[in-house]
Amino acid sequence: MQKVIQLDPRDNVLVALSDLKQGDSVEFSGKTLTLASNVRAKHKFAVADLPVGAEVTMYGVLVGKAFKPIAKGEQLSLGNIHHQAADFHEKSYEYRWTPPDVSRWKASRFNGFKRSDGQVGTRNYWIVAPLVFCENRNIVNLKQALEEELGFAKPQVYRQQVAQLVKQYRDGGTVTAVSEATGGAASASASRLFPNVDGIRFLLHQGGCGGTREDSNNLCGLIAGYLNHPNVAGATVLSLGCQNAQVAILHEQIAKRNPNFDKPLVVLEQQKSGSEYSMLSEAILRTFDGLVEADKARRSPAGLEHLTVGLKCGGSDGFSGISANPSVGHASDLLVALGARTILSEFPELCGVEQELINRAVSKEVGDRFIELMRDYAGRARAVHASFDMNPSPGNMRDGLLTDAMKSAGAAKKGGTSPVTAVLDYPEYATVPGLNLQCTPGNDVECVTAQVGAGASVVLFTTGLGTPTGNPIAPVVKLSTNTSLADRMSDIIDIDTGPVISGESTIQQMGEKILELIVNVASGEVRTRAEQNSQEDFIPWKRGVSL
Repeated sequence: MQKVIQLDPRDNVLVALSDLKQGDSVEFSGKTLTLASNVRAKHKFAVADLPVGAEVTMYGVLVGKAFKPIAKGEQLSLGNIHHQAADFHEKSYEYRWTPPDVSRWKASRFNGFKRSDGQVGTRNYWIVAPLVFCENRNIVNLKQALEEELGFAKPQVYRQQVAQLVKQYRDGGTVTAVSEATGGAASASASRLFPNVDGIRFLLHQGGCGGTREDSNNLCGLIAGYLNHPNVAGATVLSLGCQNAQVAILHEQIAKRNPNFDKPLVVLEQQKSGSEYSMLSEAILRTFDGLVEADKARRSPAGLEHLTVGLKCGGSDGFSGISANPSVGHASDLLVALGARTILSEFPELCGVEQELINRAVSKEVGDRFIELMRDYAGRARAVHASFDMNPSPGNMRDGLLTDAMKSAGAAKKGGTSPVTAVLDYPEYATVPGLNLQCTPGNDVECVTAQVGAGASVVLFTTGLGTPTGNPIAPVVKLSTNTSLADRMSDIIDIDTGPVISGESTIQQMGEKILELIVNVASGEVRTRAEQNSQEDFIPWKRGVSL
């Protein structure tokens, strides 16, 4: 296994692939370099003396500046560099792209749920959502009643453990430990009444009123995206009545996404229903009728062009931009070449690579919209005394991602090399084939929530430190950047891209492996770890202040 890697010939730093010691000699590009300090795996060190003010370059782009002298062979740290990113401007040249060879997948199909509007789902869910947080308790009551009685509830493993402790205590024994309960990640009861419905999902949130009108309108748009999503067969929506997120706004947002929307939709308003009991009883009856219709759906073959795949990273480390993200990028290029849609989000994690993405835009209009949204986002951050350079988390920095531009340069690799065909503001819906850029935060759950609201029917999520993030209606495929993580947290990882680091696999081979798994997941043949663990995270993005 090689000790170091240079990510671009223009770089003035190398990345350590394993722990290196001061005095060690390393070879790169036919040269020998002696380390001036210890360098931990995933971290970077200078290939030449860098004086104060010197630019630090990775992936061929500016990622920081030295504020203290850095010796040749010395590790970069928060004590000697700070964030710096190149400015960007309008599209400057025509982008030419050579698509990868996808002949072996041209005839490939996945077995999905075909909807009347031409979309094809990878799952078949009924969703229950509140328009305002005031209805959350009623949603919880529906969840308890519907899931348990219809056979969708998962085994209550931890409840069983508490029951064991109670029994030990009541029997007068010493409470020491609980036995390992069975069926922790087991599927719901085999006696499900509606076997062709994958489940009922309950989208609890804290929005809908008390914030800005923009936030409540965006919430309605996000929920409309979930209603229109191909993985959703129908929905029940509860409204209080007086909140900012009005039912009429929800219907307007649905019409924007699908003027011919024809899925079963139950909308009830508590202030018009009289008693809570009356409203919930009607919700149960009408939801049951909707589930009868949803259960009539069957999987059938569909081309891969019907896939929409979200591209996300979280709990990133110094290997993210070397193994998992480029592998996902190659899978994205394969999907785009096959006519599918992919969605690259996290605008704070595109800081420093904006010009590359602008130049990849299929038109000046697409590039200009990206510029507008990026500058607006940066302006909003400044208004609350923040900036993109505050994006890296303590875990990111400990594992080698010292600046936002450094993190962004690796994060953008998830978007591969294909042209940018569309730019979406939050919470718009993706309709254009090819690579879509979507304005979202870097926050794991807010971003995945938004990607699925834009139509992502599968999400690829890379992680170097480990995160359990999932989604209520779309399978989230978790990819580890290193084998150590895959071994340590095997219960949340679906694919280990660590072999790219060890040299046992190429990025292209790993990208092809990812595409094959996407097809199996989309067909329902494979349930992701997040699905097995019932990881159903849903957090709408709140852009404004509370009022």
